[in-house]
Amino acid sequence: MIRLHCTKKLLAKLPLRDGGRLQNNTPNGFAANDDTETPISGWHANLLLIQRRQCVLFVHDATRFPVFVPALKKVDFAELDERFTDSFLNTLLKTGADDALMRRAHRMLGPLACDTDCDRSVQGSMNQMAQDIAFTLEYDRVPVAEITGYRVGAWLADRPCSVKGMKDCIWPNRAMHVLLQGANMA
Repeated sequence: MIRLHCTKKLLAKLPLRDGGRLQNNTPNGFAANDDTETPISGWHANLLLIQRRQCVLFVHDATRFPVFVPALKKVDFAELDERFTDSFLNTLLKTGADDALMRRAHRMLGPLACDTDCDRSVQGSMNQMAQDIAFTLEYDRVPVAEITGYRVGAWLADRPCSVKGMKDCIWPNRAMHVLLQGANMA
């Protein structure tokens, strides 16, 4: 299971059942156990309105690794598990992950369990990334509906990020690769 801390804006859009799980009718294709959190659990997510399109930005709590999912429609929110999985793996691939790292990441994915807990440090990083996305798309005059989020996520992951309580900055792409390499997953 992947613990996802949502903003109230995003949580209002999600069709949830008890326990914060999404009400999707697709079969569970996750390798990880549904009941226990995996080593890559712990994400924050926010609903962004960019160019009048609904987008979701996910940021990993420990590594600040971003996953951007642009131009969602109402039906897409019921399939946020699949959207997150696809975007996470493709963003990871864009950051230079090899086959072994991709297999490890795939084994650690699980269904999303949503709540409204928050960490202000992560939210600050997420807000900075959201502003950078909106500014870059506006400056380059790129329609958000015509992009995939993988390249945007990889671009955001290849920049230093400050974390409250840490003296040095972290690089999200490097930190996620180290986390995946060191995670113990049977």
